[in-house]
Amino acid sequence: MLHRSFYFWLCIFCVLPFHELVAHGTDSLEFVLDEVEALGSARVTQVNSGSFYQEQNSSFFQSLGLDNLSEAVKRFSGVDVHDYGGIGGLKTVSVRGMGGKHTAVSYDGVPVSGTQSGAVDIGRFSLDNVELLSLTVGQSDDIFLSAREYASAGLLALFSKRPERNISYAGIRTGSFGLANIQLHHGACISSGWAFSLHGNFLRSDGCYPFTLENGNVSSREKRRDSDIRQTTLEGNLFGNPGGGELTVKLYYHDSERGLPGAVNLYNKENRERLWDNNFFVQSKYEKAVSAKLRVKAALKFDYNFSRYKEVNKNYSSGMQIDLNEQNEIYASLAALYAPFPKFSFSFTADASQAALENNFNNGAAPVRLSIQSAAAARYASETFSVTASLLATSVSDKKNSSHSTEYKRLSPSLNLSFVPFSKVPFRVRVSVKDSYRIPTFADLYFQRLGNVGLKPEKASQCNVGLAWSAAGEGLCEYMAITADTYYNKVKDKIVALPTMYVWRMMNFGEAEIVGTDINVAADFRLEPRIKFSLNASYSFMHAVDVTTPSAKNYRDQLPYTPRHSGNCSLILDNPLLQFSYMLSAVGERYMLPQNTARNRMPGYLEHSLSFSKTLDFNSSALFLQCQLQNIGNRQYEIIRYYPMPGFSWRLSARLSF
Repeated sequence: MLHRSFYFWLCIFCVLPFHELVAHGTDSLEFVLDEVEALGSARVTQVNSGSFYQEQNSSFFQSLGLDNLSEAVKRFSGVDVHDYGGIGGLKTVSVRGMGGKHTAVSYDGVPVSGTQSGAVDIGRFSLDNVELLSLTVGQSDDIFLSAREYASAGLLALFSKRPERNISYAGIRTGSFGLANIQLHHGACISSGWAFSLHGNFLRSDGCYPFTLENGNVSSREKRRDSDIRQTTLEGNLFGNPGGGELTVKLYYHDSERGLPGAVNLYNKENRERLWDNNFFVQSKYEKAVSAKLRVKAALKFDYNFSRYKEVNKNYSSGMQIDLNEQNEIYASLAALYAPFPKFSFSFTADASQAALENNFNNGAAPVRLSIQSAAAARYASETFSVTASLLATSVSDKKNSSHSTEYKRLSPSLNLSFVPFSKVPFRVRVSVKDSYRIPTFADLYFQRLGNVGLKPEKASQCNVGLAWSAAGEGLCEYMAITADTYYNKVKDKIVALPTMYVWRMMNFGEAEIVGTDINVAADFRLEPRIKFSLNASYSFMHAVDVTTPSAKNYRDQLPYTPRHSGNCSLILDNPLLQFSYMLSAVGERYMLPQNTARNRMPGYLEHSLSFSKTLDFNSSALFLQCQLQNIGNRQYEIIRYYPMPGFSWRLSARLSF
């Protein structure tokens, strides 16, 4: 049915430009505007997008005191961040109950590799050098993407700050639980059109926070152990315009050592597991307008990942277990965008990658994965109507120890459209459908003790219907936007990850249905010429159930770690004396296992945070000061069962720009 709908709308889509060419009675002013062509990606906003789209910028991060990617992602609606507690705990993101491995992450338009484990640990990314963060669910309006970005059910995109002038800064942050964080940054404009930036981030924390351990009527005050972290991140960016195009080059290095905080109980308060991570990648992307109607883009990336996992346990004959994993990936992408008529454009993109995994497992699989993905897309867009259609072809081959190959192939269509039903009302309707295909990762298939070579790929269908309204004024309320989206997702052969710290244990549900609603409200108020008040709020309802076997005990029960109700709210008061912000996060009850019994129920929680900041300007420099108070209610809660989160904590930050 999905394929038939795709071809039907594709036929309608192909007729639209010819209708534009023969239309009569067009106003002369409108005609002139229609002739203006822009081959770059059009500015997408949460309101005018044909898909479910959200974004945050660097000023929003700074106002709320956000310094970690996982903290920022929690401000998006329809998102679950699985957090194992403390700064050192792993953090993965799931969008609309699809699972973390359906969410792709890209950095400056090039995907972040996730072949080994699938879900990217977003906790290792700092926001200090990020200008814009966006989240798209379903088919994007932007058809000038890589094929790998087309393949994901959700796309979390990060964009680096590009220096517009020579600027340097040094920052320091300290706080609860032994936090020490230093940031160093230098950005410079070399010549006309050329710039570079260097960024370093050094962080350590003992993560030793107090919590209450309960067992029936007995409770005791304990301290979280093995949640320490030490990490170094170095990043270099080069921006230029050789040959009249746009070139970006990124060098990235991340090194960390952390304890893995295990589940806590009365008899095991410490977890003797540690993880060392090394990640290095170099990527380049070049984009150029070949003519007034044709634009091309190429990207190349080499990615290296190394991890060392150590567990001390008397159950091992040697007293410990050490796992070494090394992954290399080479990735290349080519894309072309062609606009033969005003408002109408085509694109074609092809990606190829080869990933290899080596480890120290006895009789390890040592797999090599060759992936080829290509996507063709077309888009028509006017001020009142837009439609985007794409077709993605995926071909993946896994070869293990030079033995026979395992093949994965699929065609995945997608479509979105949006229209303004009333010309004088800033109100838009949007509809989108998308087919997604997730191939099991190396960890899912081949990891010793945990891998399952019999896993089938997940096949997911997404449908979204949304309404968006926005208005701008000159009085008290300068801007207001409201969006409401209802969605239906169906996943076949769903691979559900039940948490352990190192590699999640895989569990397969034959079929899952997810129905939900996301509501977002944003508003800006000008109280006085220099006093501004901003509100951002969201609410999500999600009913995600297993529908595999009607006779099963967990039939139509909520999937593990999927809250039915969640929401967040942020308030920012900007004035000359002091900038104040307040954040609220609310999560309803969840279940730790597939059966929704009282024993498996996890209670909901509310978390409140405050931030105060002030910028002091000098002749040629500026000093930014900030105080953050997190979880001011000192509420103890768990995102993952038996992994307690920190209670009240504080952070002080200072950054000198010159």
